[in-house]
Amino acid sequence: MNFLTSWSGGKDSCYAMMQAVNEGLVPKVLLNMMNENGQISRSHGLPLSILNQQAQKMQLPLEGIPASWGDYEAKFISTLKMLKTKYDLDAAVFGDIDLQAHKDWEDKVCQAACLKAILPLWQQDRIKLVNEMIENGIETMIVSCNTIMGESYLGKILTKELALELKEKGIDPCGENGEFHTLVLNCSLFSERITLPKFSIKTYNDYCFVVWEDFV
Repeated sequence: MNFLTSWSGGKDSCYAMMQAVNEGLVPKVLLNMMNENGQISRSHGLPLSILNQQAQKMQLPLEGIPASWGDYEAKFISTLKMLKTKYDLDAAVFGDIDLQAHKDWEDKVCQAACLKAILPLWQQDRIKLVNEMIENGIETMIVSCNTIMGESYLGKILTKELALELKEKGIDPCGENGEFHTLVLNCSLFSERITLPKFSIKTYNDYCFVVWEDFV
């Protein structure tokens, strides 16, 4: 079964893809929805250059699609249809864990494109998931977070200890509710670790971000 991954650049989409590969599915292409200028990802604020590096380390093509929030769904569906034909796809893999509204939307857009939506992480225990990700070789860095966590967490590598620390503070250790987002630096799907540009740290509107040097 050939599939595309809805690729955020973060740990959940990465681990979902790893699980799909372990089940014998064949990855063909990565899909990321970008902002209107096509340079920064909508979900995690990652520059296209970093997403391309991740794709290159997996020897997979990346489709970065510029979209506004107004035409996001229509562009997502049309891109799914185009990629289904181009890569002979059967399914799309997503990294959501338990946000029902997200799953409903993914089922809807995949149905519109005649693809099967696969969510390998669906309804799994958060701490167990994070531990599995780390044990399976995912090295991931926090690149944005809310002000409850604060700027001190930016740039930190997610470890089992850090996940427990977050849980003890009442923060979802997977960041499923948007508490934080991550960037995968290395994993078993990569041929080698990606290289990061220098970055600074900023806070805008109650959210803290890594600002990559090339995109200040």
